[in-house]
Amino acid sequence: MAASRSDRLRHTVERLPLTRTVVARYVAGTEQSDAVRVAGELTGEGLAVTIDHLAEDTRDRSQATTVAQAYVSLLEALHKAELTPDVEVSVRLSSLGRALPADGEAIALENARQICQAAADAGTTVTLDMEEHTTVDYTLDVLRELRQDFADAGVALQAGLKRTEADCRDLTGQGSRVRLCKGAFDEPETVAFRDRGEIDRSYVRCMKVLFAGDGYPMIATHDPRLVEIAGSLAARHRREQGSYEYQMLYGIRPREQRRLVLAGERVRVYVPFGPQWYTYLVRRLAARPANLAFLLRSVASSR
Repeated sequence: MAASRSDRLRHTVERLPLTRTVVARYVAGTEQSDAVRVAGELTGEGLAVTIDHLAEDTRDRSQATTVAQAYVSLLEALHKAELTPDVEVSVRLSSLGRALPADGEAIALENARQICQAAADAGTTVTLDMEEHTTVDYTLDVLRELRQDFADAGVALQAGLKRTEADCRDLTGQGSRVRLCKGAFDEPETVAFRDRGEIDRSYVRCMKVLFAGDGYPMIATHDPRLVEIAGSLAARHRREQGSYEYQMLYGIRPREQRRLVLAGERVRVYVPFGPQWYTYLVRRLAARPANLAFLLRSVASSR
């Protein structure tokens, strides 16, 4: 995690030919065309896709507008390539201006609404990524606002937070799309589970709520135990395949993604792209020590 904040290490990594293989495995590329190409390849194999545009921390309104316009352009390109509705987009409200002073929250909502309209025009939808625990209430408020006009807008919830089981209960209505993940933020013990076992148990409790409801659960995990439990819950609640889906990151357990597809399951791959790939990549690799070690060895060997 410290590496993700190091400008010196970032500049070194960006210059290394040896890291390109690692980057290409986890990030579609830096350009919109890269995202569209990878989405086409994945959908050609029967996978669904959600695309995340990796942008810098938004510092002013013009930058937030630029990010929103990038999503609109991406959705138009996906529609032109006939990749929707198997491809949707994932959006972080912080990149749309949420943290800007004075009217940041209103700016982010305005930009999110513009992206949702572009998605609807393209025949697909949007999922709001969840960020730090301090933003959960605002994100859910935005979701409620968006769903007045875009009923299929989705949201990510983090099982690592103690409040999430209750949030799941509030989001089990007809058609409600909820992506359940464990959470990638270092949250305080007052609001989050710290033990891995506790997080897993929370994840299972949240899955039970979602599968018992009338919504559309999106099970975002690479943990084979949780995948198996999800399948059992789907069977218990007589869920047909396609009334829920699994989600996994681009480059993580690709064989398992394809195995599930062959078994008739719907699997969506989370595909990031954009020039600001470094922070994303290192944070993701931090959860997989073998891959992070490979990246750092390539850095060390260049010196």
